[in-house]
Amino acid sequence: MATPIVLPALNETPLASGLYVVATPIGNLRDITLRALDVLAQADLVLCEDTRVTGKLLHAYGISAKLERHDEHAAERARPRALAALAEGKRVVLVSDAGTPLISDPGYRLVREASAEGYAVIPIPGASALIAGLSAAGLPTDRFLFAGFPPPKSAARRTFLEELAGIRTTLVFYEGGSRLADSLSDMVSVLGDREAVVCRELTKLYETIYRGPLSALAADPGLDAPRGEIVILVGPGRETEASAADADAALADALTRLKPAEAASEVAKALGLSRRDLYRRAMELKR
Repeated sequence: MATPIVLPALNETPLASGLYVVATPIGNLRDITLRALDVLAQADLVLCEDTRVTGKLLHAYGISAKLERHDEHAAERARPRALAALAEGKRVVLVSDAGTPLISDPGYRLVREASAEGYAVIPIPGASALIAGLSAAGLPTDRFLFAGFPPPKSAARRTFLEELAGIRTTLVFYEGGSRLADSLSDMVSVLGDREAVVCRELTKLYETIYRGPLSALAADPGLDAPRGEIVILVGPGRETEASAADADAALADALTRLKPAEAASEVAKALGLSRRDLYRRAMELKR
């Protein structure tokens, strides 16, 4: 097995009882935080998706801990035992195989129930494929929407994408390599040929970032069922100017509630059109 990594001495200040939600590396084991190691070293119980994956991480840092499986199949059995441990004043840690727990990973119900019963829930932040992808994509980050994994079947996936098409933010998805090409093709059809980025194997040896229009990415042979973990980021697309019919409809609605000047201001702000022109049109509609 790999030789444990040598680190500064762990903080031995006793941890309080509670549920610690601990982020773990998404690939490179050195992306663990020192605080996460402090918590893992004092944990009474570590809930994890795969005990082999978490066991490898702990061994790399010379940490021993009691591990229990907590994935989508075992969570119902593990949750009562975790809550019982919290009731005894123990320190319970929740991790996923990679990244921040609950971000497209199990744990929501445990956090919700622990909080509802009055136990402390302490986040230990760290790696996240979502944030890593956003930081490297070069797409707008002032607003973004994380949509998780698209449905596996094309018809359901297109319906899912249609619900997102009108949202004016960067869209972020996780996807498996075997479905990547099909997902990109459906995104071109539903979202249009927007600027996009595909991040593969972030922080790992074969990390690769592809950039370009969705149509070019969908046609790229390098993205035809690649191996590894995938993050897809799709830009918000181009602004389209509202039509005269859109403006009239919005003004007609606003005039049922507001005076012409106020209606013009409201619609100008909503549609990005000239307030002066809208005021003139509001007066015409009022007459």
